[in-house]
Amino acid sequence: MNQEETRRLLEEVSEGWLADSRADVIWVGDYEGRRGVLVRLGTGEPSTVWFQVEERTLRVEAFILPAPPAGRREEVFRRSLAHNMAGRRLHLALDRRGDLVLVGRVPRREADADELELLLGEAHEALEVVRPTLARVAFEREKNP
Repeated sequence: MNQEETRRLLEEVSEGWLADSRADVIWVGDYEGRRGVLVRLGTGEPSTVWFQVEERTLRVEAFILPAPPAGRREEVFRRSLAHNMAGRRLHLALDRRGDLVLVGRVPRREADADELELLLGEAHEALEVVRPTLARVAFEREKNP
């Protein structure tokens, strides 16, 4: 499958998510060469999962949280690494600003409709479960003893 065919598949599948009343997708669209899929979350504001068709891979990315404060970084990073042991497709990483992001790359030849479903599902789960936990660890005020 070439890049254009992969883009068409991504567009078709993401439009299907939007049309599905059972899905948590509330918007899809293109921005700066990427396909954005805005997902509804039960734990907070909706969040965007970005898909980008590259020369050999399909890249997936979602923002998790801003750089944690210095006193909390070690624990946030420890939990992030523990999460990475469980993930198959997507992993937590630091971007160039030090923010925590969920990222993954899948070989384009493996990017079919089922794989796209699995990618979105894994991203949605991380946004729904992992993000709130890491945010609490990073930004919750210390309780007085």
